[in-house]
Amino acid sequence: MLPLASGIFLGWALGANDAANVLGTAVASRILRYSTATALAAACIVAGAVLHGARGVENLGQLSGTNLGAAVLICTAAAAVVTTMTWLRLPVSTTQAVGGAGLGVGLATNSPQWALLGKMFLCWVASPIGAILLAMLLYKALGLIMNRLRVSMLTRDWLLSRGLILAGAYGAYALGGNSAANVTGVYVGTGIFRNHEVFYLSLIGGASIALGVVTYSRRVMMTVGAKLVRLDGFAALVVVVAQAITVHIFTTIGIPVSTSQAVIGGVIGVGFMRGAGGIHVDVAKSIGLGWVMTPVVAAPIAGLSYYLIYGRA
Repeated sequence: MLPLASGIFLGWALGANDAANVLGTAVASRILRYSTATALAAACIVAGAVLHGARGVENLGQLSGTNLGAAVLICTAAAAVVTTMTWLRLPVSTTQAVGGAGLGVGLATNSPQWALLGKMFLCWVASPIGAILLAMLLYKALGLIMNRLRVSMLTRDWLLSRGLILAGAYGAYALGGNSAANVTGVYVGTGIFRNHEVFYLSLIGGASIALGVVTYSRRVMMTVGAKLVRLDGFAALVVVVAQAITVHIFTTIGIPVSTSQAVIGGVIGVGFMRGAGGIHVDVAKSIGLGWVMTPVVAAPIAGLSYYLIYGRA
């Protein structure tokens, strides 16, 4: 269990930075209390990790090869970077942190997994773009549906709030299935776990993410939900559904992607539909800088640490 400590640390950091994004817009728009949102997210994340996380865990296991030390350093470097970004209130991609750290260790051991990293890079680009397009489509479609409903404002608000809760639960489930791989996937390639133990790695990954959601997710949650763009109940529902569908698609592929990037893509899509002036450009730039810096910083930290501890491959 001790070698998994760095993975659990990474899971906590992931939960603090990424996982609450599935319900962050609901909290910022005051549809759900923070405590209720985090409890719901935590339960669904664990369920998603256990029921849908194995494929991503196995795929990401290629990053560390057969070296347990490499797996520990990848998780530790990625967790340190994500924790720092969380303290700075920036939603970043834990997948990018793990990928950057994996590249750094791969270069130090002369065994970078270029094919896997290339596939991950394409998915990193595709996920926010897909969320933007989905949000724009959903905004139009759900808007037409809501306009056709002849209900009172009170009933409309009730429908939106219940829809947002259900969408958030679905998003948290998709997140658990997608992000468990970030936490414990690199340990699969070390050979210390047998194939049937992938289930336990998924469970540990989901539980550690849930812990981060419950204990330290408020800072980034409010940046996404309140500072990037002001969201009402309808817009919040569109954002959560768009990111949930996006993350679920990549979960079925078996490639971990960032919920932060998907939810930001959804927020930007809503902002476009309402006019680009609804987006806080300075906050968006800061978030974009955080995405770029995450793998750039994680790679040398992990690579240099491996070199200092183990020497040349």
